Amino acid sequence: MPQSSKPTHYSLLGLHPSASVIDIRRAYRELSKRYHPDTTDLPTAIATPKFQQINEAYATLSHPERRLSYDLKIGYSRFGVIQAPPDLNRPVSRHDWSKSAYLDASDRPLSSGEIFALFMLVLTFVGCLLLAIAIGLTRGDAAFQTRLLQSTPSVQQQINHLSQLITLMVIKN
Repeated sequence: MPQSSKPTHYSLLGLHPSASVIDIRRAYRELSKRYHPDTTDLPTAIATPKFQQINEAYATLSHPERRLSYDLKIGYSRFGVIQAPPDLNRPVSRHDWSKSAYLDASDRPLSSGEIFALFMLVLTFVGCLLLAIAIGLTRGDAAFQTRLLQSTPSVQQQINHLSQLITLMVIKN
């Protein structure tokens, strides 16, 4: 990587260039709480420029296209070298969900569209359950009874013919 006197966005957030989107978001939230001019004990002259640098770094790194162009600018390539993860030889004891590519469910509240979809699913399930109960109550025991094969004259003739053949075979043997 080319070195310059200005720190990189990654070093401002305390991250490696291969950090995930979730790691970037967490580092930004932590640092923005620490350096926000309204919430910090630091002097405003120190906190404000640091907070602006952190915001600029997060704005660049949270946008995929801007991050890619920034990585090329600083000379970092995600695709150049395949590196083994640092914890490759560590015994597996439990899964660390903080390194997962999936968002944590507690990371954000449900959107109104997701709440509506869940409501529709519950409403559909309750409707199907009520429909099954209503059908069971209206049909009663008739739903569990099997219908017997109604004999027609042609079926009765075939049964008589088969029974005569069976009796003839039994007599011959």
